[in-house]
Amino acid sequence: MAAVFLAIGALGLVVLLLSLFVGELGDLAIGDVDADGPFSLPAIAALIGGVGFGGAGAVSLLPDDLPDTATALLAVAVGLAVAVPLAWGAVRMSRALRDMPTQETLTREHLVGAQGVVVSSVPGGGFGEVRLAVAGQPLKFAARSDLPLPPGTPVYVVEALSDTAVEVVSTAENPPHPLPGGTAS
Repeated sequence: MAAVFLAIGALGLVVLLLSLFVGELGDLAIGDVDADGPFSLPAIAALIGGVGFGGAGAVSLLPDDLPDTATALLAVAVGLAVAVPLAWGAVRMSRALRDMPTQETLTREHLVGAQGVVVSSVPGGGFGEVRLAVAGQPLKFAARSDLPLPPGTPVYVVEALSDTAVEVVSTAENPPHPLPGGTAS
């Protein structure tokens, strides 16, 4: 009898795996990802698996001298006692995953206003390299500035030229001043 309950539990696992990995394939709707009620596929899978594995556990713990009918009824009762909280948890977890807040995807517009430091010299009108703090992460970008900026100069992004290049200005108290040859003093 334990083998029957184990097979029911395994069927619950198969249903759960199908709902997770197959989901919806065109007209073959195996599970609605947005369904989070008591009849959603994850809830049904948890219910079937809980009855199967809970019942198998009960059969293995019950004495052998009980009649088969009593063993089966007790195993089903224990399986349901295990399955209902599992199904409730599956509903809650699928709802939590569906409603989980996420942050928007960063775009080049998010670079404007970022602060950082010059890593490789930025010649006046040419490109160098800066390290910027974007969404809490240090990232390197090609940088252009009207004034030449030596390494270590703190900078502020005023324009995103592309996804990998920015226009920066110095935020240093005494920014370098260009000399007649295009170099900084």
